[in-house]
Parts: sequence; structure tokens; C-alpha cells
Amino acid sequence: MTLAEIVKAYDIRGTVPDQFDTDSAFALGVAFAVFSGSSSVFVARDMRPSGVQLVDSFACGLETQGVDVVDLGLASTDLLYFASGVRDAPGAMFTASHNPAQYNGIKLCLSGARPVGVDTGLLEIRAIAQSVLDGRGPMPSASPGRRSSDELLGAFADHVVSFINPTALRTMRVVADTANGMGGLVVPAVFERLGTIELEMMYGDLDGTFPNHPADPLQPENQRDLQARVLSGGFDLGLAFDGDADRVFLVDELGRGLSGSATTAVLAAAMLRTHPGATILHNLICSRAVPEVILEQGGIPVRTKVGHSFIKQLMAETGAVFGGEHSAHYYFRENFRADSGIIASLLVLAELSRAEVPMSTLRRPFERYAASGEINTEVEDTTAAIERVAKVYERFSSDRLDGLSVDCGSWWFNLRPSNTEPLLRLNLEAVERDECDRRVAEVLQVLTGG
Repeated sequence: MTLAEIVKAYDIRGTVPDQFDTDSAFALGVAFAVFSGSSSVFVARDMRPSGVQLVDSFACGLETQGVDVVDLGLASTDLLYFASGVRDAPGAMFTASHNPAQYNGIKLCLSGARPVGVDTGLLEIRAIAQSVLDGRGPMPSASPGRRSSDELLGAFADHVVSFINPTALRTMRVVADTANGMGGLVVPAVFERLGTIELEMMYGDLDGTFPNHPADPLQPENQRDLQARVLSGGFDLGLAFDGDADRVFLVDELGRGLSGSATTAVLAAAMLRTHPGATILHNLICSRAVPEVILEQGGIPVRTKVGHSFIKQLMAETGAVFGGEHSAHYYFRENFRADSGIIASLLVLAELSRAEVPMSTLRRPFERYAASGEINTEVEDTTAAIERVAKVYERFSSDRLDGLSVDCGSWWFNLRPSNTEPLLRLNLEAVERDECDRRVAEVLQVLTGG
């Protein structure tokens, strides 16, 4: 078995058991023990049925190297990051996030929730793990590690609530669609601490077979049930979480979804009120409105590559107070620079309370352009396809920070290969909707060689 196909740019992910099985989990456990050099490691898993055996095998690998394993059991990814941060120990979260049920994976972090990506250790971990699978791995420790369990849900919920003043929240009704993912565990634990907020849960049972709809709220069809419920129930806000609950999308009281860019802009403005002049990160597929808002509010915008390991690293280097991605990952310095859907949710509720307007009104200043959404295209040769597009648009300003970004004046686009799937992803934005649609068709025609 080769690990090259499951070790991605910022996590480990593949189908179980053909790409990712208990042997590879064991080998990765050995490798993480060697790489981290820590005496103890937190492990946790989402609700996927395959997680139980995979975590056990990974933990056995850690134990062979003399590392003690603290098992948090079922957890959201941001709960695992909290444990790593507050206890200053490395962690391994077994999840495939928004991917279908047959997938699983691992998000790794070092002590203090520091990221592990291709530039910060994943390739070294892969090499050590591959040596284990090939029978050339490190020798077991003379003193194997021990395994214990811990429960940090209550402490995590208290930490989340500390980001706001709960007594300043106005009375509101919120419905959360957790898609049978780990939001079903953490969302009620947090909201029971908010006396003025009435919460209704949709698909809150933990079920890794995803019986209601995929746990991928980036796709509009997976928000339809929530949007309908917001309207039928007269809710002030809808929250759509992904499978491991580190991402959240918002739905306003009119049943209309907000993009991750719009939410990033809302949160950036909120953070700059309490952190004047701060640096704020935004990834390169965010709307132009995001850096505009940051500048208008007196902040310093910094453009980044896509992906949590890159953003967390840059947050540490720049001291940024907040970072946002178009995919609805939101990162907070006071959360060990880690992303959290539930922290973002509470900050939005605090903004609604402060502004004393509905979400449909609050969002307006932050939505300034027409966007394509992310359009995925399969091509035989991703590199050749990108170069073909670059040649056609070579007269415009461009960069290669992450894939190809081209600024055409009244419109711009980014084209980049997926880090987790064999696809090219196109994001395009224009001043007007008709130009946006026309330019999308134009770029896609070049992309596919039409």
C-alpha cells in the first residue's frame, strides 16, 4: 500500500478500506509519534462507523513508540483543536469532513493546535509511515504508552461562549442543520449556555451514513432543507454545519444563504471593532469585498493560499487576529489560531444583537459583487489546462500564489487544482451578474479546450 494517494496538502483523506485502512492508520500513528516527539497525544473521531477501528489502530501505533494516548471519543474538529491548545499536546482528529460516508481521514496538529501540512511535516510523516508499511519502521519502545480517556465538551463550550458577552444577546430563534455530523454534539452544548436564544436542531443525530443529505453545506442543494425550515418556522438565523463542525454557513431570516466571503467580511468588521488596526487574513478566492471591508474598517488585509495549515501558519507569522475562507472556515487568534464554526456562529449572533437589525439587513454592505460560486471541472491534465488558460489571459495581471489568479479589471478569477479531489476549481467574480455569467462560460470554454 502507498500513502501518496491519501496524504493531501493539509490533511490525510481517502476511501476506507481500499485507500485508508487499519494498517495505514497504525503506520501513521507510529510516524506521528516519531515526528511530534511528544509524550502524549490526543485522539478523537467523528461519527463515521470506520472511525472506531482506525482510531484504535492509530493509537496502537502511538503506544508502540512509548506515547500515551488520551482518547476524547466523539468530538468536533474544533473541540480537538481546543484540547490541543489548552493542554498543549499534539492531536489527531479522525474525520473526512464533508466527504461521503465511505471516506475517512486525519487532521493532525502539534501542541498548541499548530498545523501540520505538506510544508510543516506531512511529507515527513508520510515517509516514516511508508517505512513502517514496508517493514523498515522504527523499533518499538521498551516502555509502551498507556491509553486513557477524557471529556472536554463542557470546557470547550465555556471557551466558545467566552468569545461574546452572552448577557448582551437579544432574544432570537435559531435553527441549526448539523447534517447528522458532529455539530449534533457541540451545538446544543454551547447553546444551552445562551439563555436568550431558542435553538431548534435539524438532523442532530450522529450518523456517519448521512441519511438526510451530505454534510457539505458549500453545495446549495444541501442548504435547501434548512432554508425551508427557516421560512416555515420564522427563525432569525439558520446555521448549516459540515460533518466535523469546523465550518458553518449562514441562512438569513428570508431563507437566503450567505457566502463564506460575506460571513468573513461580517466577522472581519466585528473583530476590527474590538481589535482596531489588526491584521486579518482572507484566502485568495474570497470576494474583493473582504479586503475592501478590512481596509475601510482600518485593518490590514493579507491574502493567503487556500487551506487551514497555510492560514494558521501565516496567522502565527503575522499576528493576525482573524482569518476567513470562502469555504466557510473562520480562524481566531484567541482560539489557538484554529477554525471553529460554532465560535463564528456566536459572533454573528452578537453582531445581530449589537446592530438590532435582521440578518437580511446586516449582510447588505458586505455583498458588493456577483460571484460564480465554485465550479468544478474534470480535465485529463490539470497543469496543461491551467497553462492553456494562462496563455489566453496573459495580457492581464496574474499571479501563482495558489493555482492561477487573473485580474481582468471589472472581473477576476482563480483556477486551482483541488487538494483533495482530481478536479480544477474555478471561482470568478464580476461587478455585474450578466458579466459574471458570460465570463464563466468564456473561461470554461478555454479550460475544456472547446
